[in-house]
Amino acid sequence: MQDTTTEILKDTTPLFTNDTIVFGILMIALGFIFYTSSREEGFWKKFYGIVPALFMAYFLPALLTTAGVISPEWTTVSETGEATKGSTSLYYMSSRYLLPAALVLMTLSIDLKGVINLGPKALVMFFAGTIGIVLGGPLAVLIVGSIHPEAVGGEGADAVWRGLSTLAGSWIGGGANQTAMLEIYGYNQKLYGGMVFVDIVVANIWMAIILFGIGKSAKIDKWLKADTSAIENLKDKVSDYAKKVDRNPTLTDLMILAAIAFGTVSFAHFGADFLSSFFTSVVDGIPKGITRNIFTFLDSSFFWMITITTIIGVLLSFTKAKTYEGAGASKFGSVFIYILVASIGMKMDLTLIFDNMWLIVIGLVWMAVHAGLMILVAKMIRAPYFFLAVGSQANVGGAASAPIVASAFHPSLATVGVLLAVFGYAIGTVAAILCTVLMQLASGA
Repeated sequence: MQDTTTEILKDTTPLFTNDTIVFGILMIALGFIFYTSSREEGFWKKFYGIVPALFMAYFLPALLTTAGVISPEWTTVSETGEATKGSTSLYYMSSRYLLPAALVLMTLSIDLKGVINLGPKALVMFFAGTIGIVLGGPLAVLIVGSIHPEAVGGEGADAVWRGLSTLAGSWIGGGANQTAMLEIYGYNQKLYGGMVFVDIVVANIWMAIILFGIGKSAKIDKWLKADTSAIENLKDKVSDYAKKVDRNPTLTDLMILAAIAFGTVSFAHFGADFLSSFFTSVVDGIPKGITRNIFTFLDSSFFWMITITTIIGVLLSFTKAKTYEGAGASKFGSVFIYILVASIGMKMDLTLIFDNMWLIVIGLVWMAVHAGLMILVAKMIRAPYFFLAVGSQANVGGAASAPIVASAFHPSLATVGVLLAVFGYAIGTVAAILCTVLMQLASGA
């Protein structure tokens, strides 16, 4: 609990605020999903034939948040009118501890040559996603502005296009790029929370749609007339290797897997702290302006944590550590990924969609342009749904969600999502600036 204030606010305290209890609730929800999805007949068999288990791992926590059972953050108002803000640390724990642990465990069995053989379509779809965000912003401003001009108005630091620039930074790169755009265009920080809200709502709606589509990927690939042979070959090769080294894990195996996973987490955080501090001083030495902000992603500890973890995983895949795939490395990684998915899901309160409706509409139109362009390009180059989904999330969701989507197709593919997301960090600010210039023109400012 923190940030005590005497301002009269609405009490939004959920039923459970203790992280230990909330974590247990999320684990029970995940256990329920996996138990029911394993049913071989009856209602649940038909249900999961339509709705993927991964989608439910995201959606069920969202329902719990919407119902007020749990919440990512809340305000408690005492009888005297004193308001105290609180929040959960579960997403931070999942993204900073379990995500890197999952990535290294899933990367142990990677076939780097097979990933390279996936060809250029992954990059083409990634750039299609970037272009969709760059063009989607100004088109959304034009369309919504023609219907409700006040929605894209504002002057000076309150101008909506300045706030939307932070969405462009987030949806192409990530948090560091988003912060850079806030600094470049000087949006009123008192209004910034509204843009963060739109970011969370729209990005999570789109992620839910992508996760739902994974269950229909075979039909989508057929409609796209996609060649999935390279992906299937990679999956088969990794699966065959896993069967070859498969064994009943001993306690020693499990402890070594834990050492690899969380030893990597420790080293990645150590290296990330050092490198982010080093590049903070380097970036601060660059004169203020666009050039400095282009490189602000380098002082992001999250960026370096993901990068270091991926490098360690790839290096270990060339050693005997690779054989620990037979002891269940990727399965344990998948457990951590599902916990991360649940913690992301609990950030989504479905009732909030009806707040700030016009900003939400702008975001939805924007995301629709992004999605439409990706579908068009995928159809033109016959790219599999895997490339569409991962290419999109590498832009919109970044390194926290791109590997989730990639690993849903197969654990060995998680690294593809990470590599594209890291690339998104690098180009995020430049592309977001281009998008913002177009949004400023579209708003008539």
